[in-house]
Amino acid sequence: MAMNEAAKRRVRAGRLLQQGKGPAEVARLVGAPRQTVYRWREVLHAKGIDGLREMSKGGRPAQLNAEQYQELREALLKGAQSSGFGTDLWTLKRVRQVIEKRFGVRFSEVHVWRLLGRLGFSSQKPEKRAAERDEATIAHWRRRTWPALKKTPSAKDD
Repeated sequence: MAMNEAAKRRVRAGRLLQQGKGPAEVARLVGAPRQTVYRWREVLHAKGIDGLREMSKGGRPAQLNAEQYQELREALLKGAQSSGFGTDLWTLKRVRQVIEKRFGVRFSEVHVWRLLGRLGFSSQKPEKRAAERDEATIAHWRRRTWPALKKTPSAKDD
């Protein structure tokens, strides 16, 4: 019987644990939560590598398949405007709406956050600068108007 990807990951984690690596390092190396590696370690001690191989994932079955995850990733990389939003800023709420619209699956924002992490995306804050920003006018204001508004001139202004 061929092992699925999850079983291969558990067995790899088991081998790393047998080599003396700690759960935190194993979690990082196989891309699994640390608590999961601790659970795998218990199974490894009780039933050996075969126990990890035979372990069922448990929990709820995935609601999106690999192709759908890839489709979502591609949609996110195209930008929010390509999915019908007014700006190219992705928010959890927007990603959640895209998932529901495309796949008919409703996730909580917390789950969307985890899903984005699994897809390799990280949170970033956009620069809050106006598109109409006029650098020349700002530089002029800083040179001329700002010093006149300051109460006491500093040593730098001399």
